[in-house]
Amino acid sequence: MNSNYLRGLSSDEYTALTKKLHMIQHGVCYICQKPIDLDIHTTNIDHIIPLANKGKDSEDNFALTHESCNKSKKDADLTVARSLAVLDDIRQEIASGKLGKSKTESVSLRHVLEYFGGSKYEMHFKVENGVFKYALPDMGKEDIVSVPIFTDGLSGEQTVFIELPIEYIFHDELINPRGINSSINKLVKEFYQKNPQLHLSLARVDGNKIKIFDGQHKAVAQLLLGQKKLLIRLFIQPDLDRLIITNTNAGSNLRQIAFDRSILRQLHDTLYEDKIRKYQKEHNLKEDDYSFSEQNLVDYFRGEASLKTLIINSIKNQITHSPQNKLRTYIDFEGRAKELPISYSAFDKAFLSTLLSSSNIMTTPINYRIDEGENPREVEQRQIIHLLNIIASEIYIDKFKPEIGVYRIEQRIIKNTASDITDDHLAAYRISKEEILRNWVGYLKELIRFLLLSKGRPLGDGCEFQIPFDEAMWINITNFVRNLIKLPLWKNREFAETIFSGKNNYDYWKKVFETGRNPDGVPVLAKPLNYIEMIQA
Repeated sequence: MNSNYLRGLSSDEYTALTKKLHMIQHGVCYICQKPIDLDIHTTNIDHIIPLANKGKDSEDNFALTHESCNKSKKDADLTVARSLAVLDDIRQEIASGKLGKSKTESVSLRHVLEYFGGSKYEMHFKVENGVFKYALPDMGKEDIVSVPIFTDGLSGEQTVFIELPIEYIFHDELINPRGINSSINKLVKEFYQKNPQLHLSLARVDGNKIKIFDGQHKAVAQLLLGQKKLLIRLFIQPDLDRLIITNTNAGSNLRQIAFDRSILRQLHDTLYEDKIRKYQKEHNLKEDDYSFSEQNLVDYFRGEASLKTLIINSIKNQITHSPQNKLRTYIDFEGRAKELPISYSAFDKAFLSTLLSSSNIMTTPINYRIDEGENPREVEQRQIIHLLNIIASEIYIDKFKPEIGVYRIEQRIIKNTASDITDDHLAAYRISKEEILRNWVGYLKELIRFLLLSKGRPLGDGCEFQIPFDEAMWINITNFVRNLIKLPLWKNREFAETIFSGKNNYDYWKKVFETGRNPDGVPVLAKPLNYIEMIQA
């Protein structure tokens, strides 16, 4: 327990506090809500709101739990942990037959609704002159409520937005029989932090029942946090086949349309800027005053969404989308494109995550020596972009042809239909595979560390690019990339049926670069990569 308050208590004082909390909580565990027998159970005292989330280290922020519950809790925040513990109770009631089985073997929205007293009554309603009218007489609410009907311009489906007590809500096991998965933990935490953008679920009228067919995790998260009403978008007279097809597509082929990770980087960039503005305002600083450090921000906003992540993502975003970054022309930001060689995932893992340390948060002011061009962050971004431009120049520019692209390259070579694929294009395509990129970019970073250390430069973890490189360094880096792309394996077309016939993992290529052979002992390189040889002109 990270509590100075508790460590300062004597044994008798700790026992007295335990008994006091036991009485306040009516003798039940804060997490599982089951009885605590102080003569039998081993207990813990823990913070309700963690210290990391700015919880107080005082009696009014303590709760008593079973030791086993505390050790197995699913979140550091005891209120969230208590909400998630309810799922264990529901599983036990399913196993005992109290809630019955459904089409899914796991906990579903149906079980959670029934557990909290939902799914009891049918809806009394009618549609009249573009208005949806209803009452809730089973709960003693006879007043007629009228809400406007919206007609979708594309599908023609009619819907209303309505908040209903859970007693009138059912789970649609026809369209969406799926159970609750582990993502519920994240949703509960998100909603508990009062982030409301995910709350809306979709439901349909089936006879006189209101059934949720999409967004069941959102509904369950709210139920676990004690909500007794749910806001839903209700389809009144839906085309059932259309809803089934739409829901199926959303869970299968449309899953490819993921949230663009490069856009997510830019969102983090905006969030970071908001934190800076908030810090300035709360410290009475002008908007052009950046005399504070990244570490000052991290310390001040401790306990909120990881500011370190926001800072590093901001830097990644500025590098990626810089107009000076020539490599970005060859990055596939949208996913599954057939024209560009480097996926955004590969670019992120091989370059951004390798060259930028997520733990390297600056302690110098944000505006430190910025006028002299010696600000560590600016030096870092400038030099990484310079490195990316060297790679673009040596491997891609005037060599890789987007009009030829990356589609079925190896298969075309095997079938002798690749006369338009030049050796330079083939080399650029092959060296861009994620598992290969991560290996050679990692070696390049090791080379840079080696060269800096050989010059007597002290290095912290992940700060290599914050030290200005001299001209000799850049020549060595350029030679490394130039010699790398000249290795015969990238242009060897016979390898299309062997080495490049399928996707090999990171360790496979690590073995190749370290030994010259693949894990089966087949020669791939004339000899292992050697830093000294690779930087020779």
